[in-house]
Order: sequence, then C-alpha cells, then structure tokens
Amino acid sequence: MNLNNEVYTMAFQVKNNIHWVGKQDWELREFHGSEYSTHRGSSYNSYLIREEKVALIDTVWAPYAEEFVANLAKEIDLDKIDYIIANHGEIDHSGALPALMARIPDTPIYCTENGVKSLKGHYHQDWNFKVVKTGDSLDLGNGKQLVFVEMPMLHWPDSMATYMTSDAVLFSNDAFGQHYASAQMFNDQCDQNELYEECIKYYANILTPFSPLVTRKIEEVLSLKLPIDMIATSHGIIWRDNPTQIVEQYLKWADNYQENQITLIYDTMWNGTRMMADAIAAGIRAVDPDVVIKLFNLSNTDKNDVLTHVFKSKAILVGSPTINNVMLPHVAALLEDMEGLRFRNKTAAAFGTHGWSGGAVARIAKRLGEAGFKVINEGITAEWRPTDDALASATEFGRRFAAALATPEAEATGGCSCAQNGKMRCKTCSWIYDPAIGDANQGVAAGTAWADVPDSFLCPTCFMGKSDFVPA
Repeated sequence: MNLNNEVYTMAFQVKNNIHWVGKQDWELREFHGSEYSTHRGSSYNSYLIREEKVALIDTVWAPYAEEFVANLAKEIDLDKIDYIIANHGEIDHSGALPALMARIPDTPIYCTENGVKSLKGHYHQDWNFKVVKTGDSLDLGNGKQLVFVEMPMLHWPDSMATYMTSDAVLFSNDAFGQHYASAQMFNDQCDQNELYEECIKYYANILTPFSPLVTRKIEEVLSLKLPIDMIATSHGIIWRDNPTQIVEQYLKWADNYQENQITLIYDTMWNGTRMMADAIAAGIRAVDPDVVIKLFNLSNTDKNDVLTHVFKSKAILVGSPTINNVMLPHVAALLEDMEGLRFRNKTAAAFGTHGWSGGAVARIAKRLGEAGFKVINEGITAEWRPTDDALASATEFGRRFAAALATPEAEATGGCSCAQNGKMRCKTCSWIYDPAIGDANQGVAAGTAWADVPDSFLCPTCFMGKSDFVPA
C-alpha cells in the first residue's frame, strides 16, 4: 500500500448499519481555546447510518475537515448521503461541513432552529436547512426512523439529540460525553478510572451551570420510555454496557452534588499564604479526621482539575496574598470561572496574607458570595510571613470552619433576597421576573412571589434555572 497516496480510515461498526467515521485527536491538550485541558486528548465522533436511506450524524473539528471528507469518501459515495444531521453547530462538531457541502451542496441538513442560526453564524452559508423540533422524525427505511429531541443549553441553545428506533441508539451529542481519546471506543473496553475522571471533569467544567436543565431534560426523555441499548456521544467513548449508568450519574451530579471533601485553593508569593493553607488544613483535620482534604496551588495546578475538585467538595477555602490591594490574577481568574459555573450547595471562606495593606481576602469573600457560595464569616488574614501565633490562629480558623459545616444555623455573609419590588433578574441574559405578571407558559400565575415560584422554573430566554436569578 502506498503510504504517500492512501488516506486511512479507522471507521468501525457501532451497531448493525451504524459506523463510526470520526477522528481521534491524540495530541489535543487544550480545548475551547485554552479554557479546557484535555490531558488524554479527545475524539470527534461522527456516525454514518446506511439503511434504505443514508444519514450522516455530525462531522469533525475544522482542522481535520479535508481528512474527514477523504476518509468518508472511502466509506461511501458521498452522493449517496441522503441526510446530514447536525445535532450541534459548534465547530468541533460541524467543522467539516463546508468541505463536505462543497461536494454535496444540495444535501439537506437537519437541525434545530437555533442550529440554523449557529451554522449560518459560523459559515455564512445558506445551505439546505431543515428545521426540526422535539418529536419530529425522519424515515430511514427498513422500519427505522430518526427521532429528534431538542436539548437547549446542554450545552448550547441549538443542541439536540437524535434517537434511532429499532436499533435503540441515542446519539446524545455533548451530553454524556468526555474528552478522552481511546483506541477502545466502548465503555466496557476502556480503563474505568480514567473514564470516570474524564466524565466528572466534563460535567463539572461544562454542564454544571445547566444542572436544572439536565434534570428536566433527562426526566423528559425517560418519560418517553424509549429503550436505550446504546448511547453514542460526540466526544469520547460510546456507552454500550449498561448505557444508562451515565444517565443515572448525571442525575446525581445535577442534584446539588457534593462529596465529603474540603478543598483549599490558593496562590502565594513568598509562601506565607501556603503556610496558612497548611495550618487551616490541620485545623480541619483535627475536627473531622474522616473528611477528604485537598490543597492546590493555582500557579502550578491545572485550573480545570481544580474546578472538578470544587464540584466534588462540600466546602472550599480560597486564599491569596494582597498585591496592589487586590488578589493575585490566578485566584481572580478562578473566581470568575466559578461564578460562571454556578456551583450549588457549597460553603466557602477566604484567607490570605498581606504586607503594608490588605484587600485580597475581603475581595475573595465578596466574589465567593457573588458566585453563590455560602460564605462563613469575613475570612482570616495574617501580616507578612505568618508568625507561630498567626499560624495557630489559622489552625483555629480551620477548626471553626469544619465545626460550622455541621451547624446549619451558622451565620453566613452575603446571600440573596428579593428586591423590594419583588422582581428578579437572570444573571445570564438579564430577563426580569415580575411577580405582578408571573409566567403563564410555566404555570406561574400573576401575583406569585419569587419564593413561591417552583424550583423547576427556567428563564424563558436563556433557560437558566432559578438559582441564576438575583434581585433586579
């Protein structure tokens, strides 16, 4: 075989007439720009279904577009593709569409209404779009259909899943996936510890803000009582052995998840803040010897790994020395990420050191409150390099922090009450809930105070949950 002229494809059978035709990206180490670390690479999963009609579900990331189209052409005459399904318009899933559509320009692309907006926004092409909604179907022949399920904000407004009848395969797109390159593409074949680590990291860093939607959408899908023999994701492995195990795990993660863990996160200039972190950890251990304690220096630790531990923790402490009256940039950046991820059901406190003047600890405490954490007291500071007395105070602070976790009535700073007029604003899109109007579409009658609005309430504009609202 001529190595210079042949294009290799690693296509394999998923089930019956379904084949994987995607791309393994073993070298990928950063994703979404540099916002997500991919220590174990990733995959861009595309699926070719050959029944009486031929459908292609999703493509691959743009850098691999030409390779993808060449490989696909080795699998099938491109002109025989009847339908293209775009479950999600983001470029890691749709990046090969321009190259593919240049070859088969009239092939219809099935996607949500927001999918059209996304794909036009990325590629500025008016392809043959076919808008679908939940419950719409597409006949493949041989007694099989594709049924579409809109999944807005899991994790983009345009997202949807596609279910194949008879074969009982759910093409779930980003949901239930993970950034994980593996030669063993089924969940029963790969390292289970690695798989779990990548799944929880994926949920913690990408899907956490949409947990209320995760619960609602999963319950909606389960209510359809569809048999699911396989879940074919858009990244990482395919779930074929007890595929609903990951569905059950998502329901747990979406339900204000926490483990018996306390995580201390800090940056330090001359090790003073690190010394405080060690002392606080010792105090926590003295009160609760069973709790898992993790310490991370942000200057030498991957931020997505840290955020995964925040997701797992019941409480965190964040520390920084003061420079120019503010915190160090690594700490500020992490707090910004945490506010966007909207962690729930977690307690926090701040600590740090300063020389001539302080400021960082108060700012950290404020930002933690804004991010939705229950902040215990105003935090603890030490001047210069902590003395033995200062470290003893930090140890006592750790003891009191651990004790407060077992005291529900512990006083916390911050918190969110309703505005005087009762109106609440969505932090994501600024939509205003007015109790005088309510929301008839969600069964919330006019005159319903915010406290009485059901926890299942979603912003009608961006679909964020009730916890995303602040006083208007």
